[in-house]
Amino acid sequence: MEISNYMREEHRSCDESFAKAEQAASGGDFESAFSYFEDFMIETLKHFSKEEEILFPVFEEVSGSTQGPTQVMRYEHNQVRELLEQLSNAIKSEDKERFFSVADTLMILLQQHNMKEEQMLYAMCDRLLASQAKELVEKMKEH
Repeated sequence: MEISNYMREEHRSCDESFAKAEQAASGGDFESAFSYFEDFMIETLKHFSKEEEILFPVFEEVSGSTQGPTQVMRYEHNQVRELLEQLSNAIKSEDKERFFSVADTLMILLQQHNMKEEQMLYAMCDRLLASQAKELVEKMKEH
């Protein structure tokens, strides 16, 4: 549960930052929206980095599988990165309509992605990596 709990908390933190960006953009405050969006983007990319550089490689080594859930998660991370770029451009150009169009797509993708991670991948990590969980979480916190 240690890995699941830590990663789930990071998902929630990212969600809160994004909600603040959406709220600011909705009110036409693109300066604040960009600031909140930057926080969200930095948090999200850092979270992906923790997974891709620390958690996934250990999971793949122990499970013996690089073609399973981690491959799907990396693919979805790349989709999110593309949407983050589009959102950044929409905020910079103060294009409210484009922002919310891309934001809707991003939120659907992230909700589905996070659900898969939380209900499947992290549960598998908790089982397979139980003996290493504390060490892995500490490593991710320091990353």
